[in-house]
Parts: sequence; C-alpha cells; structure tokens
Amino acid sequence: MIRIVIAEDQEMLLGTIGSLLDLEEDMEVVGQACNGAEALTLIYELQPDVCIMDIEMPEMSGLEAARALKTFGCKVIILTTFARAGYFHDAVKADVRGYLLKDSPSEELVSSVRKILDGERIYSPELMDEYSYNESEICELKGIKEVEYTKHQSASGGTVRNYLSTIIDKMKLPTG
Repeated sequence: MIRIVIAEDQEMLLGTIGSLLDLEEDMEVVGQACNGAEALTLIYELQPDVCIMDIEMPEMSGLEAARALKTFGCKVIILTTFARAGYFHDAVKADVRGYLLKDSPSEELVSSVRKILDGERIYSPELMDEYSYNESEICELKGIKEVEYTKHQSASGGTVRNYLSTIIDKMKLPTG
C-alpha cells in the first residue's frame, strides 16, 4: 500500500485530491495538511512513502518543506498552477521527484506516484526553466544513467533519444 500525505492550502482541492487517490486500490491518504509546516509534522509522525504538496502555501512553501525532507526518505511531488522562474531549478536542488501541473488529468498524478516510487522522476515540460542542461544532466533529471541511456537508445529504436530531443527542443537548448 502506498501511503500518501497531501499538503494543499485550498481546502476543496485538498479534499478532492485525497478522495481521488483513496479510490486507488494500492494507495491510502494517511494525512492532509493546509501548509508546509503541518505537512512536515504529519510526515515525521506518519512516515508516508510520498508527499504531494502545493508549491505556494502559507507558513511554509512546498519547496521549503521539500528542502527539509531532502534526506528524510519521503518522496515529494510538487503540484503547481503556473510556472515561475527559478522554481524548477529549486525543485531539482530539493530532490523533488515530481513537478506537475495541477490541471493535468488525475490519471497522470496517479501514474506519476507509482512511477516515482519505482525510482523515476516526473517533470512537466511546461514547468522546466530554460537552464542550460547538457545531455547527461537531462538524463540525471530523468533518473537515467548514461549507460542505460545508450543501451535504451539502441534497444528502443531511438524512443528515449527522441523524447530527450523533444525536451531539449522545448527548453530551447543546443543539441550538440
């Protein structure tokens, strides 16, 4: 069973996300918080596998809470409505495993929780800042070792390469 804490300052959204996740047979929402400080208290007390939190909340933001959890072992997924300059970079530095848009389909959130627990990192391309990441940094962000990237590149007929090229194109980075 995947144990989840949710932190969201909009009460209706908090309840809705909780209800949607509780419908999944392999997921259980064990706590809900209205800000980052409450989330930290619940996480330390309940020790969930994942914390899904809003990026901007009163008392303590989702990024501040994620930084505090960096070495704790609870994987953090940040939800946000808008891309803000510098947030993506801060999320990566805080070891946030997922950085998603709130207006994404609920199935995407559910799928992301499972993938993140399997070791993947999920970042919405629309939220990625235009930093100059090279290919190995892109691989690192996606949780792919360069050796695995090369192996998958040849084994998958270029699927991973095409996906990374799309990311690079969207980030307007040089491909050479």
